[in-house]
Amino acid sequence: MGSKSVQSKGGGQARVIALPADFRLAGLADVKASLLEALDAPAVQLDGTAVERVDTAALQLLLTFRRGAAANGKTPTWSGVSDVMRDAAGVLGLVKALELPATMPA
Repeated sequence: MGSKSVQSKGGGQARVIALPADFRLAGLADVKASLLEALDAPAVQLDGTAVERVDTAALQLLLTFRRGAAANGKTPTWSGVSDVMRDAAGVLGLVKALELPATMPA
C-alpha cells in the first residue's frame, strides 16, 4: 500500500492512495492512517486495482472515509478497482455508496 501525489483535474495536487493486495482487517491500520492524512489533501484518488482479498471491515473503512471527505466538501475519485473488490462491494450493496467506477466492457 502506498500514497503519492499527482496533478488533479482541478490543478491542485491529488493524493493517490493505493490499496494493498490483502485489504482486510489485520492490515487496516496503515490504510486508515493514509486515509486520515488524505483528508487534508485538496483531492484524493483511490487505487483499488491491486486488491486481491477484501473484507467487510475494509469496505466499511472506505465508506467512512468517503463520508468524512464529503463532510469536508471533497469527493474522492477512483483510478481503478479490482474485480474482487467490486464483487465484495456488490455482495454488500456498497457499489453505489462507494461510488465505484463503472466496469469496462470486455
